[in-house]
Amino acid sequence: MTTWHIILIASAATLALKLAGHLVPAGFLERERPARIADLLTVALLAALIAVQTLAVGSSIVIDARVPAVIVAAALYALRVPFVVVVIAAAAVAAGIRAFS
Repeated sequence: MTTWHIILIASAATLALKLAGHLVPAGFLERERPARIADLLTVALLAALIAVQTLAVGSSIVIDARVPAVIVAAALYALRVPFVVVVIAAAAVAAGIRAFS
């Protein structure tokens, strides 16, 4: 099986999933339980993406300046600081740690 076969199969699977999403009745999605699951799934996927991007380099786990920067960003975001300030503060923390290590 070549790379192109894998790409075509993945594309067909993606298209099938998208089409299946359009076949789900709107009434089903408006019920409380599926709506709650969809909301929680979005948060879980975002948290997983943040964890992977922060802790992974290739196939190994690395603890470096990104971890304290994400912790500072989460704390500032919890305090409802404006997003631009959160990003600048997290970048400053990561830059400061990298400058001293």
